[in-house]
Amino acid sequence: MRPQQWVKNVFLFAGIIFSQNFYNLVLLFKVFEGFVLFCLAASSVYILNDAMDAEKDRLHPEKKNRPLAAGHLKIPAALTAAFVMAALCAAGAFLLDKSFGIILVSYLGLNLAYSLKIKTIVILDVMCIAAGFVLRILAGTTLAGVEKSDWLIICTITLSLFLGFSKRRQEIAFIGDNAELHREVLTQYSLPFLDQMIAVATASTVMSYALYTVSAETISRFGTRNLIFTIPFVLYGIYRYLYLMHEKKAGGNPTKTVLQDWPLIFNSLAWAAVSFFIIYKFV
Repeated sequence: MRPQQWVKNVFLFAGIIFSQNFYNLVLLFKVFEGFVLFCLAASSVYILNDAMDAEKDRLHPEKKNRPLAAGHLKIPAALTAAFVMAALCAAGAFLLDKSFGIILVSYLGLNLAYSLKIKTIVILDVMCIAAGFVLRILAGTTLAGVEKSDWLIICTITLSLFLGFSKRRQEIAFIGDNAELHREVLTQYSLPFLDQMIAVATASTVMSYALYTVSAETISRFGTRNLIFTIPFVLYGIYRYLYLMHEKKAGGNPTKTVLQDWPLIFNSLAWAAVSFFIIYKFV
């Protein structure tokens, strides 16, 4: 079920935080319920992926220890659990909010398409991952009853592309000549090509966030220009991640990289704290 990956679903809270509704406990609890459902939906997807990739995962130095790849869990039992979990999540989502239910089912459908075909199509595989993060943003804003921000979606897309292409790069660098045996699409990538894609995504991420902080819409919404002071945290986070990827050979698992590197953790917490104080006018 990979509970460590549930951290990705904190994107659901972006809408309620940046709409200045964080203290609305009714809405906050509703978003939290959506967060739980998305976590379980994501786990059903992870189980499906592991079941389909069990043979290839056995060739990976780390993934070979996963329950299905190692043979500790039978594939029929895992698939049954994934199906039941997905069905219950979908039902719960529609009970919570019809529009949210449509988004969660779309997320499940997107990941099913990814597992069956899209993960073998170069570039589109990473764009599909980015789309999953956008759906998380839309799910959060829907439950919070707030208008989605175009800037929030743009920043989410560019950041997820940055992390996605970085993951592909490190998979090739880490596995080497056996990369194509682990993931078919890796045969269509190369390190120089991925470095170019990462450079584009890096610049796009930084510029989209910087433009967001100084846009007239942002200044009008929050009544301050101070959000610009959060840019250094974003710059450091991007630079630190690139350092870890190139110098420490990390990045093959973005979630693990972010959660285990203390400078990145402190930087993320500092960005969150400063942003929160500015948005809710404590400064």
